Amino acid sequence: MKIRAHAPGRCGIVGNPTDMYGGCVLSCTTQERAFCELEPRGEETLFQNEDQHSLVRSKEDLRLRGDKLDILRAAFAYFDIDPGATPVQVRVWTEIPMQAGLAGSTAMLTAIVGAIVRWQNLQFNLYALAETVRKIEARLLGVLCGFQDQHMAVFGGLNFMDFYGKESLEQREDEPLATIEPLTERCSVPPLLLAHTGVQHHSGTVHKSPRQRWEEGDTEVRSGYTRIMALARRGKRALIEQDWQKLGEVMNENHAIVAALGGSGLENDRLIEAALRSGAWGAKLAGAGGGGTIIVLVKDHEKVVQALLDAGAEKLLTPAPRPGLTIEAEN
Repeated sequence: MKIRAHAPGRCGIVGNPTDMYGGCVLSCTTQERAFCELEPRGEETLFQNEDQHSLVRSKEDLRLRGDKLDILRAAFAYFDIDPGATPVQVRVWTEIPMQAGLAGSTAMLTAIVGAIVRWQNLQFNLYALAETVRKIEARLLGVLCGFQDQHMAVFGGLNFMDFYGKESLEQREDEPLATIEPLTERCSVPPLLLAHTGVQHHSGTVHKSPRQRWEEGDTEVRSGYTRIMALARRGKRALIEQDWQKLGEVMNENHAIVAALGGSGLENDRLIEAALRSGAWGAKLAGAGGGGTIIVLVKDHEKVVQALLDAGAEKLLTPAPRPGLTIEAEN
């Protein structure tokens, strides 16, 4: 039986990065997806991505090596799978720009987990799947991350998500589950555009300093993130009422707070300024800063596109609500 699983990237419209701090986020999927294909193999287990491969003969071979195949090793190790007992070929690839602030690595890990769950005939609800993906990222791969990425990859669509009670990042058994409010069928999709700076980053690195400051009780960080949580709620209302000017205003304030806390970057700010000068309602980081991707609420599409290209945008994408984790199997 061949199993194919795939999951989307995401872009934070308003609210990020408060998903790391018990906050809330308004978020939409990308149209681009990450894929995992798993099928029986007569010899040793084989892990493959677009430019690497590795034979995996035993659990010893699941030790992390610091390369792009670690994501597969970590997933197999989490589920305590002996790759020598039932050899399979596992291939992963993606349409999502990697290390671009669009949760491409999380989408790939979600697809891998989905394929493993189907292969092993495990029973997981959507919330448990999202929590499992984050446990692998945080505990095995050592990524400092919130909860937005995993829930968007699993649930898909356009969502308002509340992570109240999850600010410790520990994923204790007594923590509440995330609250996921699907908005895809309840409102029009705003005219959004993504612009990638071309600069790659690791979101765990970007988040480290603000997280330390928050844990130390830094009042500037704590009050800033509390304000961003309020902006996310205002953004939800603006979205439902199709008030793009108001949505743009909260996006801009969200970015101003993050930038003041050192969470943006020169490349991000250059593209954001270009978008706003061309008449966009709002523009901000789509995920983590230090490079990555910005999200723009577009008023005049053609004018904004040209302004972003002139400012050095490497790639433009159009986000849209798409299904979350999808698992297909064929005999």
